[in-house]
Amino acid sequence: MTPEIQLPKVVQTKINRLALAAGRSPADLMRFVLRDGLVSVEASIKENAIADKQFANGLYVSNAQVRRDALKALGQAAAGR
Repeated sequence: MTPEIQLPKVVQTKINRLALAAGRSPADLMRFVLRDGLVSVEASIKENAIADKQFANGLYVSNAQVRRDALKALGQAAAGR
């Protein structure tokens, strides 16, 4: 499959610069970008699905609690210096 896509000029410039630095053609580099980008997106979707299930089951910590715990840990680390 070889779809035709239009990239913004700034992205085209970045791809061309990276391809040159890597010693590859822009087309080769785009294959890596798409592959690695898809891997990252797939992992993110899976992680979000897990987090959604955990949240639905009440398995979460509030932002306020995380902040309190972080401040407590920072205070303890500072006191231990």
